[in-house]
Amino acid sequence: MADLPATGPADALLDDPMIGDVSEGRVLRTILSRTPAGDFSVVGPGDDAAVIAAPSGSVVATTDTLVEGPDFRAAWSGGYDLGWKSAAVNLADIAAMGARPTALLVALAVPKDRRLSFIAALADGLRDACAALAPGCAVVGGDLTVSATLTIAVTALGDLEGRAPVLRSGARIGDDVAIAGEMGVAGHGLSVLFRRFHPDGVAVPVVPSALAEGEADAIAAQLRPAPPIGLGPVAAVAGATAMMDVSDGLALDAGRMAEASDVTIALDRSALGAHPHRALAGGEDHALLATFPAGALPPGFRRIGSVVPPVRGASVLCDGEPVGPFGWDPYRDGGADAR
Repeated sequence: MADLPATGPADALLDDPMIGDVSEGRVLRTILSRTPAGDFSVVGPGDDAAVIAAPSGSVVATTDTLVEGPDFRAAWSGGYDLGWKSAAVNLADIAAMGARPTALLVALAVPKDRRLSFIAALADGLRDACAALAPGCAVVGGDLTVSATLTIAVTALGDLEGRAPVLRSGARIGDDVAIAGEMGVAGHGLSVLFRRFHPDGVAVPVVPSALAEGEADAIAAQLRPAPPIGLGPVAAVAGATAMMDVSDGLALDAGRMAEASDVTIALDRSALGAHPHRALAGGEDHALLATFPAGALPPGFRRIGSVVPPVRGASVLCDGEPVGPFGWDPYRDGGADAR
């Protein structure tokens, strides 16, 4: 069994005051000292705005917010985990357009009683996620404020390198449907966290010795997802007709692609792994779902179905049967089934 990722700071600071006891300048210096400039930074932090190179002349932009409570629990996720995840989920959206990530802008609203070491660990997580998943991408700026609720908002930028963006609306009848990355593993990890470490509705720290085989890996996939960012541009070059990041579950996101493209996506249950329901319902692996002309899959993608003419009342089929719209939707029934 793999070691469960640490949920504490990446390293301990000898002088570790609470955020409310230090200046904004010191918090900024803590972050910037741990996040080096990226390959596309023309003007980095220090001015009113950053300047980022856009060689293709087009900029891809996305944003995502993590809020303590609905999006994460402090008992399960430390600063490093949150820095890593907040980077990864945004990098995946850039990759899903067929672009290369170039920069992150990070806005933090932090309770006054959080320690400076938490900020340091978060910065380390941001830096390491960029280095591992999207080399050359870096934090180039952001904003700081205080709040009773810890909130992390990240905006990611990317470059198309001269290509047209790959949209979710381009799937064509006869295309192969393919996936790159994991399906359902992170969702299973979340389910384990809520079943085992959420007594009486309150999150408690994970006890590694209480985990069964494979559960530590599943929790790690939830806390520190590692989507295949580099395969986004690969898919674009290979002629992907449609693509999107699977953040809310394969069934829900495939349905969104099908509706945008005015087709039906027919999935093969045998291609969904040992746990098809987990693959269909579980989100937050941030795999890349794409469609390609038949027989034209690039390395790293595996076929899981095909694009067929629209079927009335069914945007997604699995072995010919309609698939319900289950998955993570914060505006429907309070959220995901697993939550």
